[in-house]
Amino acid sequence: MNRYDSTAGPDDQDPAVDGRLVGASADGEDQAVEAALRPKSLDEFVGQERVREQLDLVLKAALARGATADHVLLSGAPGLGKTTLSMIIAAEMQAPIRITSGPAIQHAGDLAAILSSLQEGEVLFLDEIHRMSRPAEEMLYMAMEDFRVDVIVGKGPGATAIPLELPPFTLVGATTRAGLLPPPLRDRFGFTAHMEFYDPAELERVLHRSAQLLDVEIEADGAAEIAGRSRGTPRIANRLLRRVRDYAQVKADGLITLEVAAAALAVYEVDSRGLDRLDRAVLQALLKLFGGGPVGLSTLAVAVGEERETVEEVAEPFLVREGLLARTPRGRIATPAAWAHLGLVPPQQAPGASGQQGLFGA
Repeated sequence: MNRYDSTAGPDDQDPAVDGRLVGASADGEDQAVEAALRPKSLDEFVGQERVREQLDLVLKAALARGATADHVLLSGAPGLGKTTLSMIIAAEMQAPIRITSGPAIQHAGDLAAILSSLQEGEVLFLDEIHRMSRPAEEMLYMAMEDFRVDVIVGKGPGATAIPLELPPFTLVGATTRAGLLPPPLRDRFGFTAHMEFYDPAELERVLHRSAQLLDVEIEADGAAEIAGRSRGTPRIANRLLRRVRDYAQVKADGLITLEVAAAALAVYEVDSRGLDRLDRAVLQALLKLFGGGPVGLSTLAVAVGEERETVEEVAEPFLVREGLLARTPRGRIATPAAWAHLGLVPPQQAPGASGQQGLFGA
């Protein structure tokens, strides 16, 4: 049985819901579709081989002992399967799951209310755990270690701490920023796993499985084309699959081939490396207006007509990961791969071309 905290919502689960087709955040439509596509067991879960193997041992050992599983911390970028794994943990342990998020817990009393209502063996999934308030975080220390919380009654000198015993439970914490977790909290997790980006072959398996569940015909080369533009993220792959399905149903008799996938994604402005309009706008401004850089973030944001935070938090991470842009003390610079991807010839001695190595002291 899944139980959702009423105060948690899509924006709580992903701090930057950007509405882009290649954005890793999930809106209401994505969450509804993901619920239907989610694997129900570790055997069905695609990718993350090392994490699955380790987690399988943890869960089977706990079942053999007749005990609750150790607390689990899952870290990694949005859309890689942290929520799905939390539900699989509950299913494998044959336990109910309670789902909430860090931003929804702003007071220690909020956490105490959730913990005091848990059943024995229940799984508590706490998404974006690094965004929980400090008082609630400190209460969680004792709950995780001793299965006990102290509820403060009254104020001032007359305040009294009433110890409240909790049934054994398993906390599954998920975070996109593991570095923001304080060490005392991180150390209380018995099992910690980092979710890696998927390679294209794994995403093809995800797409074939999703296509079967969505009753969509897809050829191998069509799946490969979509996988190559999915930024290593299953959530994006499934979203692109749905948009390509729409195109195929209207213009190609419903069959997704290489040509159909390429044509559909061209309509939605997702290029061969998964860059969308915003990504290309940043690169084009950097290359055409500033000769490849270096250029300051604020100046670059003004040039593309976006907020500084949008460029820094939405566009740049993927461009840096793809090796198309670099952040340096002097500003942002384009790499030779960026010039090649946009089909442009770098100017002589362009900082983003032949002279960029000097920025790193090489």
